[in-house]
Amino acid sequence: MARLHPALEPYSPSSDDPFDATKVAHLLHRAGFGATLEEIDAYRSLGPKRAVEKLLDFPDLPVEEQGDEGPDLSGIEGYPNNFAERRKLFESKTPQERMELQNMLQRANREAVLATGLWWLQRMVTGPTPLQEKLTLFWHGHFTTSARDERSAWLMWQQNETLRRNAAGNFGAFVKNISRDPAMLDYLNNQQNRKGRPNENYARELMELFTLGIGNYTETDIKEAARAFTGWGHDGESYIFRPSLHDEEPKKFFGVTGKFDGDDVIELILKRNECANYIAGKLYRFFVAETAEDGVLASLGFLLRESKYELRPLLYTLFSSKAFYAPTAIGTQIKSPVHLLTSSARLMGIDNPSRIPLMGVLEQMGQVPLNPPNVKGWPGGRMWINTSTLFVRYNTSLLMVSRINEKDLNPNRLSNPREIVAYWLGRLIQRPIAAAKRAKLESELGPRPDNGAIRRMIELIVSMPEYQLC
Repeated sequence: MARLHPALEPYSPSSDDPFDATKVAHLLHRAGFGATLEEIDAYRSLGPKRAVEKLLDFPDLPVEEQGDEGPDLSGIEGYPNNFAERRKLFESKTPQERMELQNMLQRANREAVLATGLWWLQRMVTGPTPLQEKLTLFWHGHFTTSARDERSAWLMWQQNETLRRNAAGNFGAFVKNISRDPAMLDYLNNQQNRKGRPNENYARELMELFTLGIGNYTETDIKEAARAFTGWGHDGESYIFRPSLHDEEPKKFFGVTGKFDGDDVIELILKRNECANYIAGKLYRFFVAETAEDGVLASLGFLLRESKYELRPLLYTLFSSKAFYAPTAIGTQIKSPVHLLTSSARLMGIDNPSRIPLMGVLEQMGQVPLNPPNVKGWPGGRMWINTSTLFVRYNTSLLMVSRINEKDLNPNRLSNPREIVAYWLGRLIQRPIAAAKRAKLESELGPRPDNGAIRRMIELIVSMPEYQLC
């Protein structure tokens, strides 16, 4: 096996470069949604190797098998439990009754989508497997489907579970599973893909966005791949293959001819170096940095191919690498709206942030779970910030501060302004800031700080540019 790029070699703590609270907080922000001071201490004691192993130690299982019942939709009036129940509702109905029933179901579905999104946000805040949820969010922006187009909360929830189960598993199996996902089959119109009338939408996005990237395939490859996926569809919540709609004739894909089906096309894609490099690059940019040294992404792509597309070895390498802990990586990523909200809840000790109009503020900031803007997902990075969204981000952070429990403002009963500022900077910013800014915060507290002064000081912290970064 080729030697890893030097930037991907394991970070090894030293007296000059310790695995300190700043590095641990960096790890727990990027591989999750931030961490409490107690969690930082616990992971710091493990050391970098075991800390990453602990984060990656989650089951590739649906949440029901992890002790979580999933979103509770039972209280939504008129929302059917499954597609069989939905179909039964329409039996023996007049056209007028069917129209009224359809309107009622649309209203119920909107409520169900909202409840599902809120459940997922709550799991990001308090769930037991933060890296699994962070990966689920990443893959949701990669294998994109939107509830605006799907119109079924149940299928969106089912897809969310598919993303969660495959989040750190085998990428090849993942692509095959998502290609059979009913919400994806609807979103990219493969439900209408049939022999003689191939629909190219899924084949195009499979290569352009999901596996290879622009420029690594031809229009002919798209047309032939679309023929291979003919007959793939779903009946309710279950994938079905419809042989009578499948094109059995030979296809020529990437210069190879055969009677290919969708799985065959995926296997041929996986054999191309561009696929591993593309996926490794997306993961690197999401978790480490927007730019990489020459050769880093190719080295990661080689690692992914050598591990037969198992994702855990790649993720372990990323989170353990020198590049991940480089000064240029720490505190340089703009928090996504979801990360800003969920990490604020975690760092401020707000276990149940549902009292805040979460979906409303997330929509204003540009990121609503289950509703990416288009098939490309969220652009991220600097695109999160403009004059409008920055105003909402500051106001949302201030709103979160107002929800901090009174007894939690000074849990250690500190009286020294310097100690109080140090405590809250360690809790919220979690990395060094300029001495002048620290002094300003101390002066705002005054000589005898009470809870009101502490809350106002916390408002200043969350209004700092540093709070928008992780």
